[in-house]
Amino acid sequence: MDTTHKQQYFSNELLAWYLRHRRDLPWRRSRNPYYIWISEVMLQQTRVDTVIPYFHRFIERFPTVEALAEAPEEDVLKLWEGLGYYSRARNLQGAVREVHERYGGIVPDNKEEISSLRGVGPYTSGAILSIAYNKPEPAVDGNVMRVLSRYFLIEEDIMKPSTRGIMEKLAKALIPEGAAGDFNQALMELGAMVCKPRSPNCLTCPVMEHCSAREAGMEEQLPIKKKAKPPRPEQRVAALITGSGDHQGKVLIRQRPQEGLLARMWELPHTEVPFTYMAASPSSPELIPESFKLLTDQLAEETIGIIPERWFMHAEHTFSHIHWDMDVIACRLEPGIIPSPAGMLLPSHYQWVDSATMDNFAFPNVFLKILNAYFAACTEL
Repeated sequence: MDTTHKQQYFSNELLAWYLRHRRDLPWRRSRNPYYIWISEVMLQQTRVDTVIPYFHRFIERFPTVEALAEAPEEDVLKLWEGLGYYSRARNLQGAVREVHERYGGIVPDNKEEISSLRGVGPYTSGAILSIAYNKPEPAVDGNVMRVLSRYFLIEEDIMKPSTRGIMEKLAKALIPEGAAGDFNQALMELGAMVCKPRSPNCLTCPVMEHCSAREAGMEEQLPIKKKAKPPRPEQRVAALITGSGDHQGKVLIRQRPQEGLLARMWELPHTEVPFTYMAASPSSPELIPESFKLLTDQLAEETIGIIPERWFMHAEHTFSHIHWDMDVIACRLEPGIIPSPAGMLLPSHYQWVDSATMDNFAFPNVFLKILNAYFAACTEL
């Protein structure tokens, strides 16, 4: 089969398959570019089943461009809590504010304008333009590159920008006239449901008959993808500082800096420590790591004096580039540190929180799990 017929077969069969078998997803029930934009940002590096409840809550709270543009960032991050990659939420809100101010709340329908928005790259712009406005623009993500590399036997490293350029040019050429939105979603759907990274379901694939990778027995080897560097390991110690008196049953939290990783989110005080110590274990909770002194010294600089009491739990969290391995130590404030409600004797970026007020703060997943474990244990006592 020559290239032209191979492409026509692929486009026709894939689109027909999608129209019969597409999943009923909430963002597919509307051509609202704002809703489609939100869904595409949420779906980056996150599973569909995880995104669905977040999507519903998000558009209920921020149903319009104006609502999201005018919302406090803390509210946006709180609704994003658990999805991770919080820069996505900040970039989304920043770009939506641009749309509100520069375009009267109307999401642009041309590539130049939409690509100029904060955090909107080639994939997101292509998805919005094709799905919302039916513009013949490619939307090439990992699923799409996997499908195209297998069907057309493209043996180039998909991590290279040059390969992405090849894929985008090919994907655009495949779009049937007048069906850009459905076709791009069909490509994504095939990669998500059939042409999976491992053990692809070739026998149920609508374009199996002319798939070059299947014919060459290379469906498991493609796409070619250079391995990313593993996340850098970091050992950390965190302080679970519990209150007394008026703050009985509460935990002291602090807000992260204005810039950088997890900016402006809330956490337990913690610090990186060397890997040269043996962490305490549940079987010997009285053993407090010697390196805990690094954290007490750090907090002393912020006028927070703490006394460790017992090992509480171990927690782990992996970011794209860092892996945190964390011991959590239950502590109390030193005598003389009077935690007033007005915060006069505590730095302004510290707050007391209990199970009833946790919803007022946005926490990274790792600290959310620790706090939930602590308050659950308190309930059982």
